[in-house]
Amino acid sequence: MSKDPLLQPFQLKHLTLKNRIMTTSHEPAYPEDGMPKERYAAYHVERAKAGVAMTMTAGSAAVSRDSPPVFNNILAYRDEVVPWVQRLTDGVHEHGCAVMIQLTHLGRRTGWNKGNWLPSVSSSKHREPAHRAFPKLIEDWDIERIIGDFADAAERMQAGGMDGIELQVYGHLLDQFWSPLTNDLVGPYGADTLENRLRFPMDVLDAIRKRVGSEFIVGLRYTADEAQKGGITAEEGIEISKRLAAIGQVDFLNVIKGRIHTDPAMTDVIPVQGMANAPHLDFAGAVKKATGMPTFHAAKIPDVATARHAVAEGLLDMVGMTRAHMADPHIVRKIEEGREEDIRPCVGATYCLDRIYQAGDALCMHNAATGRELTMPHDIPPADEKRKVVVIGAGPGGLEAARVAAERGHEVVVFEAQPDPGGQVRLTAQSPRRREMISIIDWRMSQCAARDVEFRFNTWAEADDVTALNPDVVIVATGGLPNTELFENGEAQHVITSWDIISGDVKPAEHVLIYDESGDHPGLQAAEIAAGAGSKVEVMTPDRVFAPDIMAMNLVPYMRALQDKDVTFTVTRRLLDVAREGNKLVATIGTDYSDHTHTQVYDQVVVNYGTLPLDDLYFELREGASNQGAVDHDALIEGRPQTVVRNPEGSYQLFRIGDAVSARNTHAAIYDALRLVKDI
Repeated sequence: MSKDPLLQPFQLKHLTLKNRIMTTSHEPAYPEDGMPKERYAAYHVERAKAGVAMTMTAGSAAVSRDSPPVFNNILAYRDEVVPWVQRLTDGVHEHGCAVMIQLTHLGRRTGWNKGNWLPSVSSSKHREPAHRAFPKLIEDWDIERIIGDFADAAERMQAGGMDGIELQVYGHLLDQFWSPLTNDLVGPYGADTLENRLRFPMDVLDAIRKRVGSEFIVGLRYTADEAQKGGITAEEGIEISKRLAAIGQVDFLNVIKGRIHTDPAMTDVIPVQGMANAPHLDFAGAVKKATGMPTFHAAKIPDVATARHAVAEGLLDMVGMTRAHMADPHIVRKIEEGREEDIRPCVGATYCLDRIYQAGDALCMHNAATGRELTMPHDIPPADEKRKVVVIGAGPGGLEAARVAAERGHEVVVFEAQPDPGGQVRLTAQSPRRREMISIIDWRMSQCAARDVEFRFNTWAEADDVTALNPDVVIVATGGLPNTELFENGEAQHVITSWDIISGDVKPAEHVLIYDESGDHPGLQAAEIAAGAGSKVEVMTPDRVFAPDIMAMNLVPYMRALQDKDVTFTVTRRLLDVAREGNKLVATIGTDYSDHTHTQVYDQVVVNYGTLPLDDLYFELREGASNQGAVDHDALIEGRPQTVVRNPEGSYQLFRIGDAVSARNTHAAIYDALRLVKDI
């Protein structure tokens, strides 16, 4: 047997977990009609077959109709969920992996205008800032009904073959009762004593145990320290933990520190890139030490070394590596095979969670197969015939194309005009807080190096350079250059771009306008740099909100960096023109809502308006290509090879990907590359 602490089995009641790595409960928002159907099952089965000991599903499954899903959650209150759960558990169990599900009532953490349009209920009369629904103060008959709903849902999960359940007790209804910050009740469930605050969760546990019996595994994922004045303190959290251990109805504790009622609070619970790794690990270890209970924990544990430390030092029994498994579902298999260097790193971009909080589905910034297991491979199979593939551009899309082509067994040559790989990702990583993004590039470079991909840096590829190699396939991944046009008004004069500020090519002036037409990272990244340099900064957008493409959790560090500085945010204003007067710039500013205009004086105007494709080479190569650059969209979507022939005399297939097509994002470029090249 291996001596690796992570590969040791763990006995959880009657259940033997084959190693110490798990994915904690999370909702990737893949259900269909509230059911965990084929896509949902395929996602969890992929991780199970690669060796993870336990996968926790749902984050969380709703037990009541007045807990309408906000993240496309599983509807555990419907009887038809049982056969779908059974298919999922059968698929996971086939690979020797345990599977559990998290159950919840969202309480005030939802909206009333969803599902059946029932009012949300809570022990608090105040709305949760993140979800904005004013709840009804819960009544005794609501409490009785919801206790029964929890027991019913647990019974359904047991019938569906789950190894156990986990109750969600942070930010949701159960925690709303036991937190002094969210309990406005009087009487037996009121806020006056800890015993009363704990009564509702304890009643739920008791009802579940009576329904599922003593052998079924039941645990809690709960906050043991709300890290906020007036809330549950670490000392009280330890006391709660001891009481949970003492009642004999709880089989494991899954420890959380913090609250999730606002985006900043949630970001401290689930840290993003630039924040410390494993910030709550020692606290979880203190809970384990105080209770002697099987203890689980997850909060930005992205690397094997940290996970190994957590187990070796006795801080945790099971380590949650959830976002890490979205980046690479095969972590355990690679540890077992001695290939830790091949693990695709989680870069903390939190594209996964941010998409869910904007009603999307969870996708990994740089693993386009995650969530697409039914159509996209995590392991790239070899091709039947070796071909020569030429890639122009070593940004994320180009490197993904090179990596996948090399794994297919093809001969690959990459041209890159710059001395280093990375494209816009290298620009992003100039900011210390976003330095982790460069791992997207470093991992692909190491994978390409292991497969003998040839790189030609400092080389501006011309059409003759490409055709001289007699390629079978050409992938144009040249990206784009900043767009400085102002909507329909033509090229802006006297402006610079967000790239100029981020790269350091231009120093911020005293009074800076960041005109953010795109609403994505470069705008606020430039604002952060300028404000940090002491500039007076105004961020302006024609939209009704600023930075709409920077979603909930990623916005938090920008706000923390900007709000204590001289920064103004202006919405619903459109930059129409910029003129120079002496050493000042006069901006003409309008609005889409009326004919009103006014002028404002700045020292510097910075435009963030995406990129325009750098596509000259693509058009030079088109006529010599058999497909003339055309793509069969049906085949692309369905995962079939590209067979378009528009020029029978053409000697190569030609494709362009990423921003060389249109301004999008890193994930789009990588997905373009994977779904094109996997069949070449």
